[in-house]
Amino acid sequence: MLDLSLAALIDAFRRKALTPLDYWDALARHIEAWEPKINALYAYNPAAARAAAEAATARWRRGEPIGPFDGVPVTIKELVATEGDPIPQGSAAIPLVPADSDAPPAARLREAGAILFAKTTVPDLAMLSSGLSSFYGVTRNPWKLDRNPGGSSAGAGAAGAAGYGPLHVGTDIGGSIRLPAGWCGLVGFKPSLGRIPIDPYYVGRAAGPMTRTVDDAALAMTVLARPDPRDAMSLPAEEIDWTDLKADVKGLRIGLMQEPGAGIRADAETRVAVSAAARLFERAGAIVEPVEPILTPEILDGIDMFWRARAWNEIRALPQERLDKLLPYIFDWAKGGETVPGWRAVDGFNQTLAIRRRAAILFQKVDAVLSPTNSVTSFSAELPSPQNDPLRPFDHIVYTLPWNMSEQPSISLNCGWSGEGLPIGLQITGPRFADQAVLGLAKFYEEARGPITNWPKPLD
Repeated sequence: MLDLSLAALIDAFRRKALTPLDYWDALARHIEAWEPKINALYAYNPAAARAAAEAATARWRRGEPIGPFDGVPVTIKELVATEGDPIPQGSAAIPLVPADSDAPPAARLREAGAILFAKTTVPDLAMLSSGLSSFYGVTRNPWKLDRNPGGSSAGAGAAGAAGYGPLHVGTDIGGSIRLPAGWCGLVGFKPSLGRIPIDPYYVGRAAGPMTRTVDDAALAMTVLARPDPRDAMSLPAEEIDWTDLKADVKGLRIGLMQEPGAGIRADAETRVAVSAAARLFERAGAIVEPVEPILTPEILDGIDMFWRARAWNEIRALPQERLDKLLPYIFDWAKGGETVPGWRAVDGFNQTLAIRRRAAILFQKVDAVLSPTNSVTSFSAELPSPQNDPLRPFDHIVYTLPWNMSEQPSISLNCGWSGEGLPIGLQITGPRFADQAVLGLAKFYEEARGPITNWPKPLD
């Protein structure tokens, strides 16, 4: 029952083969077995969820669901505001102030009838690709509990791998959906900037689904990709059949980007797995050729300087007693922004435009790009980053960061296993606004690869 896809679960409700209440009761027992081990949830309210499942059960019995996801349990990342819940940003330093309304992704899910039974954990200020937080403690990877799920959608990645329902919504400004998806074996989709409205909005910031299958990610887009005027960067309403994932790869020009151009090159196991994935596209008639990276060390360092300055600007007004509660790694990183001169911060921000220019040139030559998602196959759950070096904080997100700054759709899905049996992520990136095409390419690969059948269990 708990392995049902989003589409299969909704169909079971429709056919009255399963009720939302029966599903919730089974899921609550499953979460109870898992949660002490992985620490993925915040604001978990099983009593409210059960009451909502009872109400949804009654509606399905009457044949009157309130929306397409009525009764489906869903989690949403802590950073996405939900009315009445504080947003600690993963940090003990941030005052706990209840949100006064739902942000757009939460609002769309509630309108569709989904049961938002919990929010998911993030690291301090959501500025780590790690599950380490001064507010939540350590969030762990269900595949191997001493390993990191990645971040900043850390709890979403852990919850998805552990089977806390079929849909988890994360956010991504440098890889925060795709990185944990890669390390947790999930499908993590970062759409084009503005495709899913979000508030607060910012350059490169996107919300997106984290699921076990491409079909479920596409189905989630039917609800999440609806307009909302609160996001001034959101795209105009567009009729897209998100569930039509037919993709003919024959003749497509696909770039294979194994070299990141800066930071940490993917380890050997990852490169082998990504090359094997590329061969599946080749066998189906795609023209796959190596392409040069669009990052450079100068671009990466400039973006780092800008984000340090921005982070310091956000926390500098906090009283010392609150700053003392911030994760030391994050404080040390952000503190570097205190001495960044204005011209250097502006130059750093302008590197996002350099990435956009370089990406535009690349996508005149190719229809899509394949690359690793993660530079390393795993790292310790207790570390804030694989290198544990606040002076080099972005060196391990070099495969994902560019596509936020260039505003392009990008998806991660599993393409193999490390020698320790841990997931390896393949990233597929397409031109701006070609979101459906990227999902189609991911669906092609998923079918060629075959399903994942060895998801971790609570007793593992």
